[in-house]
Amino acid sequence: MNLAVIVAIAYGVLSIIGGIVGYKQAQSKMSLISGSVSGTLLILGGVVATLGQAWGLILAAVITAVLIVVFLIRLFKTRKFMPAGLMTILGVVVLAVMIQQGAVLG
Repeated sequence: MNLAVIVAIAYGVLSIIGGIVGYKQAQSKMSLISGSVSGTLLILGGVVATLGQAWGLILAAVITAVLIVVFLIRLFKTRKFMPAGLMTILGVVVLAVMIQQGAVLG
């Protein structure tokens, strides 16, 4: 299992946990739904990649890029580092690892 797969799955797990925390703290159903959907897709992408399917990490990279944009918008709106700033930084790191590992470029 390469590093790109590990970070995709880890970011997926973190997204799901973040959605649950957002729901518990703010009763935000949208956080729960978006965290669960994006996290599940990230984990799915990582698992599919372990099966030798290149589209798995492409899916994970696209989801990560979308999350970066969403969290950047949220960061600019709220000016609060948690959770938007942290998830933006982690997303950029995850995407950089995927690109560096050549996972996105094939």
